[in-house]
Amino acid sequence: MKGMGNMMKQAQKLQAKMLRLQEDLADKTVEATAGGGMIKIVANGRQQILSIQIEKEVVDPDDVEMLQDLILAAVNDALLKSQEMVSGEMNKLTGGLKIPGM
Repeated sequence: MKGMGNMMKQAQKLQAKMLRLQEDLADKTVEATAGGGMIKIVANGRQQILSIQIEKEVVDPDDVEMLQDLILAAVNDALLKSQEMVSGEMNKLTGGLKIPGM
């Protein structure tokens, strides 16, 4: 029984560390670009888009679809980078242990 108590304490410590890490990741950002840097997206570790910058040269009223495609590509890339950042930080914390829901 004593072993189970120690295991529960370790699990609680890990959970507390994971919560702190999630809070810290909210302050970390990643950046993605598309169109040779004409579109720039910044996302945080909570997979929230913090900013979108669009250079005016890429805005063509006759080709709105291209602008939409560039924005979509940059947003998806930013979210992927954010997920990879979170995954990498979680792996450091858990030693690669897969924890459901994380």
